[in-house]
Amino acid sequence: MDSFNLPPLPEYSLIPLPSLVPPIPDKFLTLLLPIAAYWILSMIFHWIDTKDLFSQYRLHTPAEVLKRNHVSRWEVVRDVVLQQIIQTMVGIVLGMTEPDDFYGKEGYDVAVWAIRIRIMQRAIPGLLSLVSVNANGIAKNMAGSHPTLAGALSGGVYPSLIEVVTLSNGNQVSVPSFAPWEKMAAKAMYWYIIPAVQFGIGIFVVDTWQYFLHRAMHMNKWLYTTFHSRHHRLYVPYAFGALYNHWFEGFLLDILGTSIAFKVAGMSTRQGMWFFTCSTIKTVDDHCGYSLPWDPLQRLTSNNAGYHDIHHQSWGIKTNFSQPFFTFWDRFLGTVWTGGDISARYERSKIAAQRLVDQDSPVTNTYPSQSDTSDHRPYQDALKEAKELHNTPLSFQQPQPPSGKATQQAAASREQVLDDQDDGGRQILIEEAAEEKEARSMIRKSNRRRTASSLTQSESLRGLRERVTMHGRTGGILGMESSR
Repeated sequence: MDSFNLPPLPEYSLIPLPSLVPPIPDKFLTLLLPIAAYWILSMIFHWIDTKDLFSQYRLHTPAEVLKRNHVSRWEVVRDVVLQQIIQTMVGIVLGMTEPDDFYGKEGYDVAVWAIRIRIMQRAIPGLLSLVSVNANGIAKNMAGSHPTLAGALSGGVYPSLIEVVTLSNGNQVSVPSFAPWEKMAAKAMYWYIIPAVQFGIGIFVVDTWQYFLHRAMHMNKWLYTTFHSRHHRLYVPYAFGALYNHWFEGFLLDILGTSIAFKVAGMSTRQGMWFFTCSTIKTVDDHCGYSLPWDPLQRLTSNNAGYHDIHHQSWGIKTNFSQPFFTFWDRFLGTVWTGGDISARYERSKIAAQRLVDQDSPVTNTYPSQSDTSDHRPYQDALKEAKELHNTPLSFQQPQPPSGKATQQAAASREQVLDDQDDGGRQILIEEAAEEKEARSMIRKSNRRRTASSLTQSESLRGLRERVTMHGRTGGILGMESSR
């Protein structure tokens, strides 16, 4: 028998693959799973929003969601549902181009990979000879103690690996067989490595497709104003707004891109089921508005909620185009955000948004503008009478209230504190100015627990006390909300 004879391929019979979730056909399940995953994950994040959980990991405050976005939640839901209807229609057409799935050929396909591995071993002696190693001589010496290694070194020659098989006519013959390691390697290739490569190809294709089309949407004024600007009405992204797009952009960027990736990678229906679902989950996670340290999707790739959120800001809208998986195109083509630390910009946005909310529902039930329009009585002479206050440095008179009546009220109040030399005096103002500085710092570093518009007046006052209480004292900071 020729030592280079290959083991025969096994016979097989094809059997229709049963549904993963009977009685739903796999092709229909492929259409349903991404939509179900989108809304289930979105509602989980929405529930986290409404319960104000993990607020320390929020990228934006509830006030920013309320004041900075230029589209209502109803409009977002409407456009997302429209895109998912189009997505389902395209998916039906795509499914019609796919053959029905069968099983029963797995053993044959594994054997094909085992034969490929056996054939590749024939190159080993030649490769080792390039470095002056006599592979056949080594194999001969090792044949007794390590026959498997000797067979690989000699180019896939395993004279002792013989098995008896029964042919279809009932005759039995002796044929070469595979080494155990070849079978294991072939199974690993068929069941794990090849699917992982296909998934990787799909990721590369969809990342490439979306990067260049997404970037074109920003670089071409007509494309941006006609289509893509709709998505950027969400300056503060949230989970179920991930697919808020113009319907044509949604078709071109998301639906067509993933469909092409599925075809190019040569995936099966079930592989496509998980690829489409994982792409959807990643897209939702990128728009969730949370930087969660335990979220594996945010840790495995550098393209995460924080990275994509920069792209939604007015100062980063022409950077960070990569989506949904990795950022290699941004880095290779120089479009990744390079502005360094952005915490100050985020804090500015938080404070500005909260100020708008406070103006809609101020803690004292008055507006700063009323300081100018209100009757100044009985404080009209307060500034003139505040003689001690005139000798107090302005840095000790913090915070500064709005001009007008509020200034007169604060002057009168602080003059009275200065009058009390035993339990008041200038030291009180010095301490309160320091507390004001500390309070501002605390507010900048922490996310607000809730917006003022959703609180009752008593809750607002309690929240205010919690934010400004330091050193065991309360109520020492005058007008802090109106002066931020």
